[in-house]
Amino acid sequence: MTDRTTQILEILHREVKPALGCTEPIAVALAVAKATEIISDNCPGICAEGWRLQAPLRLDVQVSGNILKNGMGVGIPGTGMVGLPIAAALGAVCGDSSRGLEVLGGLNDAAVARARELVAAGRVRVGVAPTERLLYVKATVSVDGCGSASAELDPKAYAVIEDDHDRIVETGFADHILVSSESGAAAEDHSAGDGGLTVREIFDFALSAPFERIAFILEDRSLNLALAHEGLSGHYGMEVGRAIRENQREVFGDDFMSYAMGMTAAAADARMAGCTLPAMSNSGSGNQGITVSMPVIAYANMYKVDDERLARALILSNLVAIHIKAYLGRLSALCGCVVASTGSACGIVWLQGGGYDEVCYAIKNMAGNITGMVCDGAKTGCAMKVASGVSCAVQSAVLALRGTCIPSTDGIIDDDVEKTIRNLGSIGSSGMKAADRMIMDIMLCK
Repeated sequence: MTDRTTQILEILHREVKPALGCTEPIAVALAVAKATEIISDNCPGICAEGWRLQAPLRLDVQVSGNILKNGMGVGIPGTGMVGLPIAAALGAVCGDSSRGLEVLGGLNDAAVARARELVAAGRVRVGVAPTERLLYVKATVSVDGCGSASAELDPKAYAVIEDDHDRIVETGFADHILVSSESGAAAEDHSAGDGGLTVREIFDFALSAPFERIAFILEDRSLNLALAHEGLSGHYGMEVGRAIRENQREVFGDDFMSYAMGMTAAAADARMAGCTLPAMSNSGSGNQGITVSMPVIAYANMYKVDDERLARALILSNLVAIHIKAYLGRLSALCGCVVASTGSACGIVWLQGGGYDEVCYAIKNMAGNITGMVCDGAKTGCAMKVASGVSCAVQSAVLALRGTCIPSTDGIIDDDVEKTIRNLGSIGSSGMKAADRMIMDIMLCK
């Protein structure tokens, strides 16, 4: 196995991983959990077993505007509540930072009850940080009335996350820095995001990588299919997936597109409404991970695709999404389902017999179709955007397989697929900054 193969596998393992709950509030929970653990480590005299469920904790969380936007209306797992305050409180009372994006994996009824008490008592404060970073969280945790020899006043610790949802770059205790890593600014650079991948290299890797080295990607099916079934069996959010599936014959048509739309939307329904099952995320987004994989999994289920072909299609879809996302950054005003559904379109094209040229056609068709769909925060309504993205992915794949591609005379499309991707990234990362600010203003002033 070559060094480049190893590098691409490392990118996949870094960018495709389980996440419990929407990743913006989960980033907040992770930072709070880390700060709380620092107090435990530095104040053993006052932090007996179970102290987090009784202590008079006080939380001060400062976040970037985009974190606030994506945390205002999304369900927090196991609570029946929405928003960053309850996510922060859960991080304090039961979070385990060693679990990364599954920081709330130890959630239980006692923790939920205590977290609600902290929020109701006004002991959790969330504000907007004075930062230009799109992804930023600083969580400060203190314990009232528990001064100790190791801290002149009441114990206080903080943790800072930058640029990636699980990237803790600084921690401190009692106004002293404990750990400080180099700024995460490089993470916003394209080459740092995907190692300089191209669509050509992604396609060749997906087809040639040893199956035993990529079989791990089948966990996509295990996690996201479970979320889809949960969304169909329960009453989550707007029940977009259930509505599509229950009206498949009379309205939508009993076909692959409707099946893929319904299954993918159902998984998003469950996740956005606070389901306690994890999603397999992509590039720090659970919804993106669902949308990049579920249409491909739906095709495999409907047409009895074997595990190796499914794994190669999922590698292709995930890497294409990672590649595009590298130009956009972790958070932007561009809806992530545009990126994710572009990846799934590529996976569907390949499963239906398409080659490299057809994959490029699918990417261009997607870029010329739904680029510009805005992100107005994480919420139950995201399931509708997910369904729209899947519909466009299937349309783009069908056209690509016929050799039909939006020409370079149209809009942002270029003959070079890489230039097309860069154009899409420029629109989402730079061109829509004003739109992002306006969206946040509208949301905060309602």
